[in-house]
Amino acid sequence: MLLSWMMMKLMDPAMDEATVKMLSEDYPDNPFLMVTVAEKLSPRAMMEAAMRAESGQELTRPLGSPLVMSPWDRVLLNPRQIFELPATDYTSIDTRTVIGPNAPRPLKLDIPIMITGMSYGGSLSLQMKVALAQGAAMAGTSTNTGESAVTREERDAAKYLIGQYHRGGMLSGNEQLSQLDAIEIQLGQGAWGGAVDEPTPADQIGEHLRQAWKLEKGQDATIYSRMPGKSTTQDYIKMVQSMKEQYDVPVGVKIAGSDYIEYELAVIAQTPADYIVIDGSEGGTANAMPTLQDNVGLPTFHTLVRTVDWLEQKGLRDRFSVIVAGGMTTPGHFLKALALGADAIYIGSIALMAAMHTQVTKTLPQAPPSQLALYSGKMNDKLDIDLAAKHLTNFLKSCTTEMQHAVQAVGKRAFKELDRSDLVCVDRDTAEFANIRYAGSHRQDRDQRQRKQTDEHDYHQPAHLQ
Repeated sequence: MLLSWMMMKLMDPAMDEATVKMLSEDYPDNPFLMVTVAEKLSPRAMMEAAMRAESGQELTRPLGSPLVMSPWDRVLLNPRQIFELPATDYTSIDTRTVIGPNAPRPLKLDIPIMITGMSYGGSLSLQMKVALAQGAAMAGTSTNTGESAVTREERDAAKYLIGQYHRGGMLSGNEQLSQLDAIEIQLGQGAWGGAVDEPTPADQIGEHLRQAWKLEKGQDATIYSRMPGKSTTQDYIKMVQSMKEQYDVPVGVKIAGSDYIEYELAVIAQTPADYIVIDGSEGGTANAMPTLQDNVGLPTFHTLVRTVDWLEQKGLRDRFSVIVAGGMTTPGHFLKALALGADAIYIGSIALMAAMHTQVTKTLPQAPPSQLALYSGKMNDKLDIDLAAKHLTNFLKSCTTEMQHAVQAVGKRAFKELDRSDLVCVDRDTAEFANIRYAGSHRQDRDQRQRKQTDEHDYHQPAHLQ
């Protein structure tokens, strides 16, 4: 008490002087000017300007852009109560999904929430990769190698492991590809603005990682903007064809969202791929530049709608499973993505936060929680793997149960039964774009609505398909 009193006495004159100055001086010599400057420039822009001024180097920002442009919160699910009845038992709601049902060995999952590609070394520590694999396995879903290699530790911990055949070449050859439950040809990533060079200097590569990536001592690693040795679109088509001929697990193609999405899909449609992964601009990563995260790409919501619409218009929807990624964080987001046409959802940043749970106290307040999860994190050795796996499993189970209740409310009996008729939107433009009902328009009599169904569909045809 005495110490507190003395501190207050010492601080009081300085606080009084600052308060008088802020209340009496004109702006040029008033500390309050920093408040209006921050309002104009934004605290984030000011801090990033200071970081750039200090280092003269490009910035790397973990976990993705703070800008969320997907209008998930403007879309709601439609409950049915009397004219059609809800399901009688929420526990009977079928949560399963299948990726690549036409493949000789389809990937069958208990839930449609999957752990996205976050690479060992390029993003996460080996401890966190194992925790994610264990947690996903206990929930009956898959994890993903990301732009790395298959490690014994992750393969042993995972029930279902998807591997990325990527532009860095660390995961290639039959020895690694034959260990996978699905192959994902990674040609772009939302948080990286598509496909750009991603170098990793040799001095940032530890011994275990160097061996996993099969590098010589002192050798740098690079994820290139193009697949090495591929110089034309036809080269990519032949690559997918070759992969399908060699392996009986589902083979997919991952691309970042773009306003050229229909052109990109037209290329994938020329391949025998089993599934497509679309990664919106709200996706996260360990170290992409803020400029790429905030200013390049297409939001996840728009990417998903346009992908599903194009596939349906071309009569190709049944050929490809669709996995959507990029900034989805809640059971509500997951449900709306399924209703818009996705077969499954990839999650990353929110999975990390769920896994770390109260272990973030090991880093806070001296350091951000990312130091517990990243490969470059100074405190990643303090992660309790089993505890992180348990908390991830709990998160996935909680999400699934809440989703079952919501599906029960809308009168469906399986997650895969959700469609756009289960959605309503409070924004007219978004409703028209996504071809779902606008909340501000009255419903017609059911018989009238059925008679006008074709006309209404034509009227609401999205502009990107006209």
